[in-house]
Amino acid sequence: MSISILLAVLAAAFLHALWNALIKTGTSRLGAMIIMSMGEVPIGLTVAAFCPLPAPEVWKWVLLAGCTHFFYKFFLTYAYERGDLSRVYPIARGTAPLLVALIAPLFIGDKLSLQEYIGVTTLGFGILLMAQGIFANGENRKMLPFALGSAIATATYTLIDGYGARISGDAVAYVAWVFVADGLIFSIGALAFKGLDVLPRNRRAWGVGFMASAASYGAYAVSIWAMTRAPIAVVAAVRETSILFAVLIGWIAFGEKMTRGKALSAVVIVSGVILTRF
Repeated sequence: MSISILLAVLAAAFLHALWNALIKTGTSRLGAMIIMSMGEVPIGLTVAAFCPLPAPEVWKWVLLAGCTHFFYKFFLTYAYERGDLSRVYPIARGTAPLLVALIAPLFIGDKLSLQEYIGVTTLGFGILLMAQGIFANGENRKMLPFALGSAIATATYTLIDGYGARISGDAVAYVAWVFVADGLIFSIGALAFKGLDVLPRNRRAWGVGFMASAASYGAYAVSIWAMTRAPIAVVAAVRETSILFAVLIGWIAFGEKMTRGKALSAVVIVSGVILTRF
């Protein structure tokens, strides 16, 4: 992975942590997620208007990605209802790189070096260490199944999106149409399940939701582009340094504790990034 791709993925990691933090600021996590999803549709359509239509074989990957993103958002929303940003986020994101590293060589053909495997494993281990407080500090364990469900969905859509973007040959257009599918499927599905009453009625919530949409698009587009230039598992692993940003945001913005365990985990995560880079 070149230094330019590394820096781009790190920027995407920050944007990803940012939109998750924005979802946590509202009183209704599900309502905020629906607003964000609704905002994804016009963003995707605007970008798609400047791109050629994808080839017919690409559309099935767009639809698969949209469906998988629905489960990712569903599990993540309910996990945030039960846990802090600095606990849910590490568990939800931490397992995904390890799953991708195991599956990608079998189904997509990406080959990793031994050092890259060590880096991915180290990074995943550091992220999981970050989440140990759920057991050590007696926090709400009901969030765990939802966070793990989100992790499985993350690994699944990472593979789908990486492969779909490669088939498309145009990562920008692919991401735009996935955003449209994702936004429509989640917002319509969630509203059908919960009804219109779940939507917030204040302007601030809508403004924050659309800001989250923009941050989500930036994080997603850069990551998918990087997956067309570098091994998917390595990109997925480096992207999980968003954990560092999420913990800092949780500490500064939400007043969550910065413990020695979190600091140690941060060092392990940085070590994993260095191993995947050099």
